[in-house]
Amino acid sequence: MLIRAGYDIAFNAPAPTPLLLMLNLHPERVADLQTPETMRFDPPVPASDYTDGFGNRCTRVVAPPGLLRITNQFTIADSGEPDVQTPQARQIAVEDLPPEVLVYLLGSRYCETDKLSDTAWSLFGQVPPGWARVQAIVEYVHDRITFGYEFARATRTAYEGFIERQGVCRDFAHLAVALCRCMNIPARYCTGYLGDIGVPASDDPMDFSAWFDVYLDGAWHVFDARHNHTRIGRLLMARGRDATDVAISTAFGSAWLAGFEVTTYEITG
Repeated sequence: MLIRAGYDIAFNAPAPTPLLLMLNLHPERVADLQTPETMRFDPPVPASDYTDGFGNRCTRVVAPPGLLRITNQFTIADSGEPDVQTPQARQIAVEDLPPEVLVYLLGSRYCETDKLSDTAWSLFGQVPPGWARVQAIVEYVHDRITFGYEFARATRTAYEGFIERQGVCRDFAHLAVALCRCMNIPARYCTGYLGDIGVPASDDPMDFSAWFDVYLDGAWHVFDARHNHTRIGRLLMARGRDATDVAISTAFGSAWLAGFEVTTYEITG
């Protein structure tokens, strides 16, 4: 399968403003590119890339005063297979986990394990550990939170999403990640492209999507609390502890979002 994806994003800054951008595909997907993934700036500005501590590809620029438009369009090959399901995957005891995954058991900016631990154990303590427990968490979050773009709030945490019972895909992911960590299951937040491939087309505007991975039986596995079913054509951009680590843009000063368009679709014919 071939997928066409990209974005057209603009920022408006009153003065020169440094930006960190996390708009690149994750390195594990670069080999699948069929056309170059090239970030373009209008007006042209110098840009430099680096790899962060989570293995994500990041870009540094200084936005000039006025409007800065950032665009990218690329074609990528995908297996066309849905998310892998491994219901026999076992939960690993904390003392046996590899050191590098322990950070994904800890509370973080948007995932307050201290506020949700008692709730998590009361809800899922009797569910068999492993895949079944994660799926129970996914189903709980999917049913508890009502999705709506009008509910978006950049500062909403997992606990606030749990209380308010509304949000966007990042809120589903944050709550599921936090509940998994409370149950001693390493979980990390993921962001990327997810088009309407293999599912009925949505009338909602396309956006980047959030899902999460859990560490079971020595490997990472994809889960999606917003949709609660397997999907085709996930294009991973970045992973981290929560949305703080994978924000599409971080401005060190004032830079207002002035335009935002994301495209993701299967190339047919």
